[in-house]
This record gives sequence, C-alpha cells and structure tokens, in this order.
Amino acid sequence: MSSETNDDLIFKALAAPVRRQILDALRDNPQTTGELCARFADLNRCTVMQHLGVLEEADLVLVRRVGRVRWNYLNAIPIKRIHDRWIGPYAARAVDMLDELKCQLETDAAPAAQPAPSTG
Repeated sequence: MSSETNDDLIFKALAAPVRRQILDALRDNPQTTGELCARFADLNRCTVMQHLGVLEEADLVLVRRVGRVRWNYLNAIPIKRIHDRWIGPYAARAVDMLDELKCQLETDAAPAAQPAPSTG
C-alpha cells in the first residue's frame, strides 16, 4: 500500500470524533473490546467494533487475542508520521516567522543613534 493510501486511511480514521475518543482511551493502557464497549455505553457493541475495525485498518490500533479476549493497543507511529510530514514543517516555519518578527520588533524599538553634538 502506498504512503498516500496509508495517509488517507489515517485521516479517515481520525475524522470521526468517537474514533479519536477510542484512541484517547487507549493512550495510557491497552483495553479489551468489552472495556471499550462499557466506556462507550451510548454505542452498541457492533458500532464499537466497526470503529475499531477502521482504526485497525489504518494501523492505529493493534490487536492481540488472548483466548476469547481481544486486547486493543494504541499504535501512535502512524500519527507521528503524519506529524512529521504535515505538522512539523509548518510548525518549524511558524517558529521561524516568530523569530523574524521578534528581530524586526527589537530593531524598530532600538533607540536611533543620536548625532554627535556640534562644536562651535
């Protein structure tokens, strides 16, 4: 699968608020599908499973099955790759622009050199 196709899957997965909430729930520790279903009680189990499927397809959630229990783990690497490709360069440019602005403001605020007093 191409990098652009992977990015499309990631952006699609991150587009839904409930999927971002699932990722937030997995940030600190893995959870079973049952635990996630209990956490999102307003959704039925089938809907939670569908959202997990989209996240798994985007490689944002890794699954390990232990017997009948499905453990869901956050895989933050695809998000970091998106950050490195899209956000990092824009953030670096913003920092450069702030530095340029600071230099301009400091130059404009510096007192003008006073001419030497004339004698005579």
